[in-house]
Amino acid sequence: MIKPQDVDFYNEEGYLLVKGVFNQQEVEEMRRAVGSIIDRAAKANRDHNAQWQGDFLPPEELKKLVLKGFHDVHYHDASFLRALVHPNMTAVLSQLIGPNVQLHHSKMLVKPPENGAAFPMHQDYPYFPHEKNTMLAASVHLDDANIENGCLHVIPGSHKQGPLSHVGRHYLNAKEYPVSEGLPCIAEAGDVLFFNYLTIHGSPQNRSERNRRNVLFQYRSATDFPMTKEHFDWGMGLMVCGENPHFDKAHPEYTIV
Repeated sequence: MIKPQDVDFYNEEGYLLVKGVFNQQEVEEMRRAVGSIIDRAAKANRDHNAQWQGDFLPPEELKKLVLKGFHDVHYHDASFLRALVHPNMTAVLSQLIGPNVQLHHSKMLVKPPENGAAFPMHQDYPYFPHEKNTMLAASVHLDDANIENGCLHVIPGSHKQGPLSHVGRHYLNAKEYPVSEGLPCIAEAGDVLFFNYLTIHGSPQNRSERNRRNVLFQYRSATDFPMTKEHFDWGMGLMVCGENPHFDKAHPEYTIV
């Protein structure tokens, strides 16, 4: 799927857009799954607005915005389990991360038309810091994405700055890091944007008449261990490709209460 120069680009810039990872049929399966999850969540009274709170937008604007987001989607629909271990995905992951790759977690994000919430600029690192910083996100596009419907923006090379101070751990100072300063990653349905969890990224509001649906998988090297126990997901540690060289660390420690 990618060439050595693509790996060099990722290492230097902190992101890589890979075209056509999923075909139209696979995209349609995941679109249907997203809609079904939202319907089932509503029936279970677990439907909620996952938009970010804070002072990056005036309160009167924030309350109008909507974001549908659910974690661990591969436990809700088999299409996502197939997607996260898809041969095209593992072909890329094994070159960007290494031969032994684990899943950390999965989630879906839906920005509805006209009032889909923005994501202020941030790093993912504060949520689940790891020792070797191999963690990356793979954002699977289920719709064409452009500036109008709130595509992801990245700051190339920003991963080299290391961890930055965030407002309440959630986002960077919006005056110092406005979304408009990021590079828009315009993509088509079926494309996947890979970016390091230290890469600064965010996205504007969806002001279009179209959905922007994404499924996001977070991956890491099997030899990269978490520095805190704050973030736990049930899929964490699933081997996506290769093998686990640490036999005694085959799954996270947890307690069921």
